[in-house]
Amino acid sequence: MYPDIIASDWRWQIAHSIRSIDELRSVVPISSELDDWFNNNFALASLPFALTPYFASLMDGSVRCPILAQMVSSTQELKNRDYELMDPLGEEPRQQVKHLVHRYPDRVLFLATDRCASYCRFCTRKRWVGQGPSPQKDQQEEAFNYIESKPEIREIIFSGGDPLVLSNHRLQDLIERAFSIKHIDVIRFHTRMLSFAPMRIDKELLEIFSDHSPIYLITHFNHPRELSDLAIKALKDLHHSGLTLLNQSVLLKGVNDDPDILQELFRKLVKNHNRPYYLHQCDLVKGAEHFRVPLKRSLEIVESLRGHISGLCMPTFVIDIPHGHGKVPLVPNPIDHEDEDFIYLLGFKGGMAAYPKY
Repeated sequence: MYPDIIASDWRWQIAHSIRSIDELRSVVPISSELDDWFNNNFALASLPFALTPYFASLMDGSVRCPILAQMVSSTQELKNRDYELMDPLGEEPRQQVKHLVHRYPDRVLFLATDRCASYCRFCTRKRWVGQGPSPQKDQQEEAFNYIESKPEIREIIFSGGDPLVLSNHRLQDLIERAFSIKHIDVIRFHTRMLSFAPMRIDKELLEIFSDHSPIYLITHFNHPRELSDLAIKALKDLHHSGLTLLNQSVLLKGVNDDPDILQELFRKLVKNHNRPYYLHQCDLVKGAEHFRVPLKRSLEIVESLRGHISGLCMPTFVIDIPHGHGKVPLVPNPIDHEDEDFIYLLGFKGGMAAYPKY
């Protein structure tokens, strides 16, 4: 069924999305340990199940596969805490017009589509993503009209869904319309396509990007295994086309909650022109409790990275506060104690020194 998973066109990847256990087994040698788990958990309500054959090919089919854990449903998705929310970031109350979220004074989130090439089980927008309705052109023009009316808006963030599932023609239209607004300084595209179908970065798209500036591309890699040779080639092609590349990762239990894994991921990103930007504590979205690392452990992991990787490799660890109050950075406290005149700081190797308060 899948003659050439790696070399195929990105449109083929989406058209041949894996949507059943039998299709997944045709690509991945599934461990027999997972038979019962799959039979019971493969098709659950809320977020659709779909993943590209390419991304499935990165799985090893074992119980502890970090790719499989992110993409294949579990009965744990049906467990909900009282504090979990369908809209954890409070986006819906801040939609000034359809599919445009104005949460921060100088930038807006433009939801260009509800579709993704694959669907992460911890998705913050699982209330909408993959289920529609996807924004129509007239709604997008209404969003641009709103932006034009607000000169304090300097930045447009195209997300979704994944905007890179749109055609090159549609993307070019969005870029040109955004930069036609005089007070827009920069645009961003947030995408996971470099994980799910890196062949999406084709020559035509690179030419479109290189003709417009400044464009920032924010990728989403969570595990070093996602940085395949094909993904690395896409990163290098984007870099050579003049884009600034940043990466967001989500800290996920059983996937990357290990300092060695994160060090490998962040170093590999920097080596390939992609600066680690944010490391997110998993949002309080319904059905994602099994992915959330306890906050104390999260801070220990972040602290363990300090000094062992360079500042270039170190993302900002953030929590996106529920109900739309914005991101806040969390930094492990290096102050061991203090007295009237000095604070006493712990270095990454455990050494301590005094530093004057005044």
